Amino acid sequence: MSHPSRRSVLAAGSVVGATALVSGAPSPAGAAAADAAAEASAALVAPPDAWRTVLDDADLVWQKMPKSWDEGPFLGNGFLGTGVYAEPGAETTAVRFTVQHSEVQDHRPEFGTLFGLGRLPVGHFTLEPVGTITALDWRLRLHDAELTGTLTTTAGTLHLRAQIVGKSGVLCVEIRPSEGERDFRWTFHPAESISPRAKFNPRPAGYEGNPPAQAEKSGGIDAAVQPLHAGGQYVTAWHETSRNDTRTLYATVAHSFPQTTARDTALATVRDFSARTYDQLARGHRDWWHTYYRKSFLSFPDTRLQRFYWIQLYKLGCAARRDAPVMATCGPWLEPTPWPATWWNLNVQLEYWLIHGANHLELDAVTRSLGEFRDTMARQMPERYRADSLALPRTTDAKMAAGDAIGIPGQSTPTPEIGNLVWALHNVWLSYRHTMDRQILRDVLHPLLRKAVNYYLHFLEAGPDGKLHLPATYSPEYGGVTRDCNYDLMLLTWGCRTLLDTVRILGIEDEATPRWREVLAKRAAYPTDENGFMIGADIPFAKSHRHYSHLLAVYPLYEITGRTDAERTLIDTSLAHWLSFTGALQGYTYTGAASISALRARGEDAHKYLGDLLAKYIRPNTMYRESGPVIETPLSAAQSIHDMICQSWAGTLHLFPAVPDAWGDISVHNFRTQGAFLVSAAREKGVTRWIRIRSEAGEPCVVRHGIAGEVDVRDEAGRPLRYEVTGEGTLTITLAKGGVAVITARGDRPELTVGPVEPQAGAARWGLPG
Repeated sequence: MSHPSRRSVLAAGSVVGATALVSGAPSPAGAAAADAAAEASAALVAPPDAWRTVLDDADLVWQKMPKSWDEGPFLGNGFLGTGVYAEPGAETTAVRFTVQHSEVQDHRPEFGTLFGLGRLPVGHFTLEPVGTITALDWRLRLHDAELTGTLTTTAGTLHLRAQIVGKSGVLCVEIRPSEGERDFRWTFHPAESISPRAKFNPRPAGYEGNPPAQAEKSGGIDAAVQPLHAGGQYVTAWHETSRNDTRTLYATVAHSFPQTTARDTALATVRDFSARTYDQLARGHRDWWHTYYRKSFLSFPDTRLQRFYWIQLYKLGCAARRDAPVMATCGPWLEPTPWPATWWNLNVQLEYWLIHGANHLELDAVTRSLGEFRDTMARQMPERYRADSLALPRTTDAKMAAGDAIGIPGQSTPTPEIGNLVWALHNVWLSYRHTMDRQILRDVLHPLLRKAVNYYLHFLEAGPDGKLHLPATYSPEYGGVTRDCNYDLMLLTWGCRTLLDTVRILGIEDEATPRWREVLAKRAAYPTDENGFMIGADIPFAKSHRHYSHLLAVYPLYEITGRTDAERTLIDTSLAHWLSFTGALQGYTYTGAASISALRARGEDAHKYLGDLLAKYIRPNTMYRESGPVIETPLSAAQSIHDMICQSWAGTLHLFPAVPDAWGDISVHNFRTQGAFLVSAAREKGVTRWIRIRSEAGEPCVVRHGIAGEVDVRDEAGRPLRYEVTGEGTLTITLAKGGVAVITARGDRPELTVGPVEPQAGAARWGLPG
């Protein structure tokens, strides 16, 4: 239906009555409707058992022994990470509990990032029963972030509970053995302290592993002290206690460089934690996780995909903390991999998108790290550009240090992959937009983005066409360098536009403002051909390629969104052409395709791409592997689910924009959007029943609500609110900071209840259920 443009109305009553109310002469019908609305409170009900229900349903179970890291249970706290699976070569006699740590790395940049600064393996414990393992029944309980269950052997049973507790990260495993298994034992196996990349690629000349770990014992506590050639150390410490009929293992890892303080830190941590029982430690641990989950809620009727979604929230809580290192490609669970570092040309960005909609900004290590280690980035710039420019190479360690040089546009060596920092700063911009915290703009985004954009400005040149062009740069993973590379042009465009927004918001003057405007007015058009977006002016898209680096203006930058026929054709042609080549496609190809389809309001396509991802690539425990573990793909799949259910870009909230027909019922609570809004909503039998929006910052609220016909807009007490109809199915509502708006169909007064929706059908649990 059509709506008058920019009409101010009140949420109660007809359009005629509402217009009269605005003019100061309410009609009797309008006044009566307003009274009725005022009597209908819009109280939101979110019962605590809603979270328990969906989390218990998502628990992973094992009735067969997992044989590898991508089959077994996993625990973590952003620092310490543990995976549980059969000991290779001893599958029926030992169970491996890995201990890896996100801070443990080498410090020899002369051997490059992936060897000289790469993550280093710590080691693992083996649980060695008396008898031969014959059966197991394990459950990874998401609600409590705890592994529980039974291991059955020819000699008896071992009942176990395991958790990682405390900020420092202590693996705590309690075992209650039957009589025949009383003599089970734990053994620690330190790993060879060498970059995992050494198993996949030739070592640099002169590179060798670190010296062997040294076994020590202090005050009854065991330790494996691993010295480093560069100085410093990392240390695993552990202790086992016996209480009543249980034995409990406490283990931790500490890293120090260049100091050798890790030993004392690890010993003190184990001494402190082992003085408390498993249950005493579990109380604070469970409180953290229960609070974590309750920051948002989502339920939809696809059983397997909903379970997958909640497992990703659990995985995110295991892998990320604001004060932890930015996630490496494998998160805290280091396994054999050619990529033992932090990757900045897609991985980091995808790893952290989920924190915004799921309302978990407390996990934002990207904003903190980019701000904290800016001086390290500056020191690594080519000397000529060091004073006023910044860039990130493809890989760094946890503190932005790199052992590889940063490329220069127009030069083929080192690889001129220039856009990585700008793309990472888009994540920072998202953190600002989802909180409206100006400190993020002032302290991190503006100073860093200014220098990142400035690096491009050194190389922009006017061509014969009067346009500004970039010399040859590199589009991640495609191969070859090209002038006017879309990866860089798209990020440069976003960067200039965002800098102009930033100085306006902060009310500051910047001498570079005219130059940013000039770039936006004169930069070369994005190279395209009959197949859509090219890689760049010199390279068409002509082979299978997993990366969507040439499509960033569509997603995630939302610059080209399908507002015109030409844009829609360009997006659709580019997406189809990208996916038409097979052979190199990988998991995140499908998450990118799902999110681009969601932008185009094609829920069936988005759902199909996610289904393909789960069927082809996702492992039994929801991990993902290529040559080694890579954590970003499952996490970005959860973001694709967000994109199907709620999008926020260009100042507008889009509710249920790309929901497949089969998802008739959906329940959302405290979904965080740009503008710092917390959105709760319900869809019933394919119809949006209500939307509740709470403003944290008092920003203008523009919402594309998807409710057919006329609507009512009320505050939390049920009183009508003023709004403007600003487009087909789109409202603008003025909300003060802390204000709440509830949108329903005209005259409808549904109960605002958040809870699990009825599943369509049963599905096998994740894990190895038998």
